[in-house]
Amino acid sequence: MAKKSNKLVEKVTKPPGSNLKAIESNPWENVLTQVHNAAKVLDLDPNCLKILEKPSAILTTNFPVNMDDGSLEVYTGYRVQHNTARGPCKGGIRFSPEVNLDEVKALAAWMTYKTAVVNLPYGGAKGGVVVNPFQLSKSELKRLTRRFTYSILNMIGPERDIPAPDVNTNPEIMSWIMDTYSMIKGHTELGVVTGKPLEVGGSLGRLEATGRGVFVALEETLRQQNQQSCKDVSIAVQGFGNVGSNFAKIAYEHGGRIAAVSNSFGALYDSEGLDMLELVDYATNHPREELIEFPGVEVITNDELLKLDVDVLAPCALENQIRADNADDIQAKIIVEGANGPTTPTADEILAEKKIVVVPDILANAGGVIVSYFEWVQGQQHYFWNEKKVNATLKDILVKSYAEVNAMKKKYCLQELRTAAMALAVQRVTHAIKLRGIFP
Repeated sequence: MAKKSNKLVEKVTKPPGSNLKAIESNPWENVLTQVHNAAKVLDLDPNCLKILEKPSAILTTNFPVNMDDGSLEVYTGYRVQHNTARGPCKGGIRFSPEVNLDEVKALAAWMTYKTAVVNLPYGGAKGGVVVNPFQLSKSELKRLTRRFTYSILNMIGPERDIPAPDVNTNPEIMSWIMDTYSMIKGHTELGVVTGKPLEVGGSLGRLEATGRGVFVALEETLRQQNQQSCKDVSIAVQGFGNVGSNFAKIAYEHGGRIAAVSNSFGALYDSEGLDMLELVDYATNHPREELIEFPGVEVITNDELLKLDVDVLAPCALENQIRADNADDIQAKIIVEGANGPTTPTADEILAEKKIVVVPDILANAGGVIVSYFEWVQGQQHYFWNEKKVNATLKDILVKSYAEVNAMKKKYCLQELRTAAMALAVQRVTHAIKLRGIFP
């Protein structure tokens, strides 16, 4: 029998020892809050909750890199494995000056739940290096990547932990990781990373996969509201990297009206809709800081973009973008999360009161890890799929997963999708933990 709605479940449930200010600013606290909310829904075994509250492995490494001018710099990097109950770990590597351990722990945990909610045989991991890659030459970036790979070598592998691109990393960087690992192992190992270039074992459709998945999630949300397409739906996209640009382009090709896009330097706005084909071409051929110089378009701030009167808001940048201090100003009717953790728990409360539908990150942006799974399978088998099969199978998995989250929402009489998705994921992970038992 379905459990009845519990008001306490719908409010922010603070994990022990936390406070609301910490929850707002700390992504790891946000993950714990989401897990505790799901645990209340499921009446979860406290022993399983103890396991979920701690990453299974954390590596902090300080490693030297020779610079082009003959000097030496020491960089800090992390690799965190959250849970392996459902299979080898999966998770990206990001290069950013904002990287810190709590962020990487949170991202690893979200990967555990993301792979579970779309029912992939993976656990969650994440990695990062504290560096501004745009200040490095290509040769310095390559040496940094190879040295970091060497530092985490004993943690990664095709049957253990498979990295992928994330913020400020790309297919070429993945090829350097694969080559470093392969040189040390003495043979080419295609399955050690995903998101590689096609020429060295990448998969068709992988580059666009996360953005395509965000679009599929939007389609399903509109369908739930008896709207059969996104034609003339106004959309604001925060973040114009790989995820945001591909989502915007695909939505535009399906009739969506992209009213605004942004990167860290500012936002472009046109109420009549931006020409995404021209804009993507412009962004491809210009440095990031020149996006706001795209001719004939109004320039606004990222904060103003979040508050635009549009049908759909797609935060595709970094975590903690929608918070208690700006959530009440959100006017979009639907938020589809292309970024990991863009909405804080306190903001979730406000958005729920405003009846704004939030399609959570662990469902909406799972397209990337789904096609990474396809790439891993193809690399293990040395048999590669065509793009039509990749995209069709991606859509099938996401549509099925969306329906399973909706069923969870209905079963437990929940108000919003995030707790439903997290409850489904936690249920699957803890079921695996119980089936395997504790060794020894």
